[in-house]
Amino acid sequence: MTKLINETFLKAAKGEKTDYTPVWYMRQAGRSQPEYRAIKEKYSLFEITHQPELCAYVTKLPVDQYNNDAAILYKDIMSPLPAIGVDVEIKSGIGPVIDNPIRSKADVDKLGEIHPEEDVPYVLDTIKLLTQEQLSVPLIGFAGAPFTLASYMIEGGPSKNYNKTKAFMYSEPAAWFALMDKLADMTITYVKSQISAGARAIQIFDSWVGALNVADYRHFIKPVMTRIFTELKGENVPLIMFGVGASHLALEWHDLPLDVVGLDWRLPIKEARELGITKAVQGNLDPAILLAPWSEIEKRTIEILDQGLQTPGYIFNLGHGVFPEVNPETLRKLTAFVHEYSAEKLSK
Repeated sequence: MTKLINETFLKAAKGEKTDYTPVWYMRQAGRSQPEYRAIKEKYSLFEITHQPELCAYVTKLPVDQYNNDAAILYKDIMSPLPAIGVDVEIKSGIGPVIDNPIRSKADVDKLGEIHPEEDVPYVLDTIKLLTQEQLSVPLIGFAGAPFTLASYMIEGGPSKNYNKTKAFMYSEPAAWFALMDKLADMTITYVKSQISAGARAIQIFDSWVGALNVADYRHFIKPVMTRIFTELKGENVPLIMFGVGASHLALEWHDLPLDVVGLDWRLPIKEARELGITKAVQGNLDPAILLAPWSEIEKRTIEILDQGLQTPGYIFNLGHGVFPEVNPETLRKLTAFVHEYSAEKLSK
């Protein structure tokens, strides 16, 4: 018997009309859930992702709790880096820390290739477990974009200003473009393996690329992103782009061969449409508002929905990820409200 899948999210991502607005949340699986925090007392992030049944449970939990229209695979953008020779550790309270940062073209040349079936079989096994047996909504796979991955690899960890990364980009352009190519190769191979395993959509996180101006983005980043999305376009799954503080790059993303432009809370959907973004959009409630009284959450959500619902091809999400202090009940209530409000609007 074929399992029925709720494809509302996929339809919206393709710009098609839907009966209601689909909902999912970045970082919906994880730190805000008490069940997850109990698991984290025993296991690290890497340990969870290396156990397919446990990882599948964490991925599916928010879908069951909130009635979301898509699941996103629980893992980290750093997950594929050890396979190419990057020594990365996720340190509590800090984030990814890399002990062998990139400093030269020679360091770039040492990077290897990823072979997903051998290097990250647990990721693929988790996807298969979810898509073949457990989920009744599409699973979103994901990867980090080359600039964001490179920023960790060059800085050695999180950064507030990305000065080392930019300095490397400006002063060692040959090494920079070689690094972009290596990371693009890894991303393409890694993402294709996720799709082959059962992922029905892909989001590329270029979390920190907003640190660049438009001219630098066009020269140093856009060519590699064009190559990545062009390669992935043939997989026939919706492709989503997202970054934080990157509203000035929204039109650059719209030019790429992707399907959905993800917006953070800084750029209203109405303004994005006025700029000329005609593709599907995703976003964009400020996650901090989730700590406000429900009346404020509802008011802000209506403002966003009224803008998003003007055009087919709209997915409700936050403008960044759920953070630990958010009450899971708030997300459950928000999902129900978006479903009900949008269904009523779209039925008229």
